[in-house]
Amino acid sequence: MNPETRPSAKPDTRTAIRQIIKQARDTLPFTMPAAELCAGPCKGCAKKLLELLDGEIVDWEQKLDRGEIPTLGDVNKFGRLCQKIYRAIAANGLIKTA
Repeated sequence: MNPETRPSAKPDTRTAIRQIIKQARDTLPFTMPAAELCAGPCKGCAKKLLELLDGEIVDWEQKLDRGEIPTLGDVNKFGRLCQKIYRAIAANGLIKTA
């Protein structure tokens, strides 16, 4: 295969963080009203978890805009945080699947 036409195997760390941010914003219910987030029994406070993740996302967006380059460890840590919060939100029945 010609190296010029071969797709790169993995994105750089800046692109990876931006992809994780996009996926989190597209998947998680950041705009859901607090009354809906807090309705029914909870398995972890969805409101606080979403606030935590939103703060992390804003922090990474600001770092990337300043030109900082995340390490592979940063990407891994941020990705794991997003996964854990996704699982907690899903356990509360707040994620609508297609």
